[in-house]
Amino acid sequence: MAQTNDSKAFEAELIALIPHLRAFGHSLAGNATQGEDLAQDALAKAWSARDSFEMGTNMKAWTFMILRNMFYSDKRRSWRSQPLDPETAERTLIATTGDTDRLELDEVRRALGMLPPAQREALILIGAAGLSYEEAAEVTGCAVGTVKSRVSRARDHLALLLAEGQLVSDGGEPHAAMDLILAQVNSLRAAA
Repeated sequence: MAQTNDSKAFEAELIALIPHLRAFGHSLAGNATQGEDLAQDALAKAWSARDSFEMGTNMKAWTFMILRNMFYSDKRRSWRSQPLDPETAERTLIATTGDTDRLELDEVRRALGMLPPAQREALILIGAAGLSYEEAAEVTGCAVGTVKSRVSRARDHLALLLAEGQLVSDGGEPHAAMDLILAQVNSLRAAA
């Protein structure tokens, strides 16, 4: 009999949270339709996981966490499945047809290869992939401040390497510099 009362109490409390979940879904998604879908999916997931909810605890926090985790999981998945947008690549990595431009871009590529892996990853995610600091933090699994610090140190280190001009040759051809940088972007996306 207690199971039935708990089940009814759970259902009533969950129904009361629907407007709050819809509003939270809208604010996260930035789109009413996607927000509604997100809220509905979160409600369904909460209902199916009702046995794991402990009555008397904060159901609003529990359901909001479900909705938030679903939003970020969907965002992560959709980001990984999208091909590199040519417009983003064009805006962030401009390579013109001049010979010196190809050589300079190749120098940047080789200097990137000399950076510590964490700095290189952060700089490529922000600079080449065009992610926000928040998105890069999500991909790398570290704090936004850590990503900002890594990018700042990477930029300083990169400028120093380019100024000194003592870059290691890695066998890459200057005409393929753009493709090699984009391959790094794609491998970081695949790893994420």
